Amino acid sequence: MSQRILIVEDEPLINADLAAILVSQGYTIAGQAYDSVDAYDIIKEHTIDLALLDIELDHKDSGLDIARTLKDKYQIPFMFITAFSDEQTLSAAQELLPEGYIIKPYKTRDIIASVGIILHRLKAHNQSPYRTLEELNSTITEPITSKEYEILFDMAKGFTNISLAQMHFISINTVKTHLQNIFQKLDVHNRSQAVLKLLVNQK
Repeated sequence: MSQRILIVEDEPLINADLAAILVSQGYTIAGQAYDSVDAYDIIKEHTIDLALLDIELDHKDSGLDIARTLKDKYQIPFMFITAFSDEQTLSAAQELLPEGYIIKPYKTRDIIASVGIILHRLKAHNQSPYRTLEELNSTITEPITSKEYEILFDMAKGFTNISLAQMHFISINTVKTHLQNIFQKLDVHNRSQAVLKLLVNQK
């Protein structure tokens, strides 16, 4: 069964374009919503593997509000679609821990790559031999954060620092800082030791 994606975008042309791109890659469109009312109806009625959410919607509930509902009530992963880069909006978005961002204007290849990487990562996580964040933190003194766990998990899959930066939309220096914090909290000195800490059957 193909993976199912919800699109929430109030610009009809962009909504239709995103749907066409995703269908061309073999994904199923679980629904196309133009405001939060449509989005909530689709969420209640359909199984969704990933939601693409426009941050600014022409309705009382923004993409940020929908994201909170997806995160808290349904545990559905999401990406943000945005043309906004003001600090307040980005800060609010980052606090919700999206899987990634689609920046307008976008290129078709960027959509294909971003969505493909994220869905692959989510699928791998669901079949993972690795500890969950909660399980890992139960074995260490200073807990790692959700973002650090995402970096560690992707590092365990063999991604380089450059790939990690691209996947998580952060700089290479930020990746290195995350890795330093992870190593310190796990009391390890390199990537291999950190991955061993992540494995279910390792202490």
